[in-house]
Amino acid sequence: MRSADAAEYVDYIAGTGLAEYKQTPGNHGAWMLTREIGDRTEVLTFSLWESLDAVKAFAGDDYETAVYYPEDERYLIEHDYTCAHYDVR
Repeated sequence: MRSADAAEYVDYIAGTGLAEYKQTPGNHGAWMLTREIGDRTEVLTFSLWESLDAVKAFAGDDYETAVYYPEDERYLIEHDYTCAHYDVR
């Protein structure tokens, strides 16, 4: 996204995606990472879950497809359409 929109977008995601993650049973926390690259800001959301079933409760059975919110299109220049899932060891 354009860096000029970053603060507004961070607030938006905090109130939508991060809030929804945290309200889903089995979620053990959610964070947002940002970094500026020239005149753009990259945003990454990171969440911890107790199980894949808990992830599916949030994202649905197609849990590897990224979940986006209605206003995302207004802010985002690029999209990742899939999500990577890892086991914590």
